Amino acid sequence: MTTRKGPFTTTRPFVLASGSPRRQELLAELGLQFTVRPSALEEPKPDADEAPQAYVKRMAELKTLDVAASFPGHIVLGADTIVVLNDQIMGKPKNNEHALEMLMALSGKTHQVMTGFCMVLPDAARITKAVSTDVDMRLSSKDELKAYIATGEPTDKAGAYAIQGIGTFLVTAIRGSYTNVVGLPVAMVVEALTTSGVIAVSNQDRTLF
Repeated sequence: MTTRKGPFTTTRPFVLASGSPRRQELLAELGLQFTVRPSALEEPKPDADEAPQAYVKRMAELKTLDVAASFPGHIVLGADTIVVLNDQIMGKPKNNEHALEMLMALSGKTHQVMTGFCMVLPDAARITKAVSTDVDMRLSSKDELKAYIATGEPTDKAGAYAIQGIGTFLVTAIRGSYTNVVGLPVAMVVEALTTSGVIAVSNQDRTLF
């Protein structure tokens, strides 16, 4: 169970169906209490002619429903993030050479980072949404990209970079949710959690004002 002081608190048993440290950190910073149970499902490839946004929503649902089956009566939240360049999905790099290929393709261009999230409620109802953020990348030299890959950060990242890490030097601008690029569109997730009664404002001491 993850716990930290923050502006919100959970009102019902809450499970995060993701092993991503970034998603865990984003939720913990809000003060939410949750159990982490990642899905072990193998991620299928996109179907023929499947749009990136439809694919990322499908992946989020698959992972969430997989974990929700073991937690009846709980709220289960899962997510999936992809990088899209010219409507082509970029997954995680297979090796350093593949990472370099990805980063060179992204260099100097604008791409989209899409995160789909799914929330399963105790009555088995589900909420599934997807958020897209445009990301502008600086034109980086091959040597710069090789040096970045040598840090090891791109290894398990979609698109082979992390905007919240060393890879911040690659990004010149974004249009949309920053946390969506990190791995979870926090504002939209909070809205869904609040509307569904999963979280509430924390009753912390407000004697300072």
